[in-house]
Amino acid sequence: MGSRVVVLMGFRALVLMGSRVVVLMGSRVVVLMGSRALEEEEAAPRLRDTPEDIRVEAACNTLAFHPHRDVLAAGDLDGDVYVYSYSCVTGDTRELWSSGHHLKSCREVAFSADGDKLFSVSKDRCVHALDVEAGRLVTRIRKAHDAALSALLVVWDLRTGLAFMDLKQHEDYISCMAVDQAKKILLTASGDGTMGVFNIKRRRFELLSEFQNGDLTSVALMKRGRKVVCGSSEGTVYIFNWDGFGATSDRFAVQAESLDCIVPVTDSIMCTASMDGYIRAINLMPNRVLGCVGQHVGEPIEQIAKSRDVRFLASCGHDQLIKFWDISKLPAMMVSDYRKRKKKDGRLVSLSKKALGGQRLLLWTGGGTGEEGGGGGG
Repeated sequence: MGSRVVVLMGFRALVLMGSRVVVLMGSRVVVLMGSRALEEEEAAPRLRDTPEDIRVEAACNTLAFHPHRDVLAAGDLDGDVYVYSYSCVTGDTRELWSSGHHLKSCREVAFSADGDKLFSVSKDRCVHALDVEAGRLVTRIRKAHDAALSALLVVWDLRTGLAFMDLKQHEDYISCMAVDQAKKILLTASGDGTMGVFNIKRRRFELLSEFQNGDLTSVALMKRGRKVVCGSSEGTVYIFNWDGFGATSDRFAVQAESLDCIVPVTDSIMCTASMDGYIRAINLMPNRVLGCVGQHVGEPIEQIAKSRDVRFLASCGHDQLIKFWDISKLPAMMVSDYRKRKKKDGRLVSLSKKALGGQRLLLWTGGGTGEEGGGGGG
């Protein structure tokens, strides 16, 4: 049967096909079938709790969020740097540009404070500065280091392209660095099991901490700069007072293969990434493992990063995925000083919809008293 066009007052044009009439009413579609009417709302963009996972060609080593925009940068094993815009609207997360200037694996990426430049360092011993808007290479420092993995600390002045500080105090590689808010003191975690303290303003070495068990793999400032925490290859968190870098003030062990990356979420809560593929939320003082934020099942996690609004945590692992996790509720968590009795069947609590629960997790404090970390959430 041929189709007929019928015009109704107050409506847009409609098409009549047999006994079916399709009417366009603003943003709604109404289908009339005899005496019945079926109404379908115009399909709205689907909103998610977190942006969609990003599949990458090679495993990523490093991530960084833009300080002012919904933009994420990543560096991979092939030496490529990718920049993405991310969104909770399905299909809106996309690649903006990529750079292949590094000849070997990209080890770290970081945005400048104003977000105009993206810095990257590589196993090829080069430091690159890229224009964020255009995606083009602005500055290249060749042979910026003596080796791809080194105990040497070099601080560069990008205005002149020259190094103004060149010190070697550690006996093994430097795994991580952190700077205080005043940009005066630089802290280093090393594979020799020590934390180094360097004064950038005075361009000198201050001291090394006492040796800890295992490699120190990460370092971060907590408690408004009054505490420094270091993660280790043994899965232990070492805590230093700001005015007492020589020896730890406390320590506690997490049942994890390692603590390779630490990201502060609040003054008291931090997220840690491990080789066992789990991202844990940990409260500092009182020391509690709050639960699991996310995971890369069966794959080590290389790095985690926090968005500027403390809404998302991004992670990259050996599964060639960049994943986003909802951490918006972590700042509101309250932790009691009350120590619960240890439970033999304690489980790691899921702290986000995408997190997998059910892994057993034990926590020990420096005093030797054990407790289940999963039960510490407020």
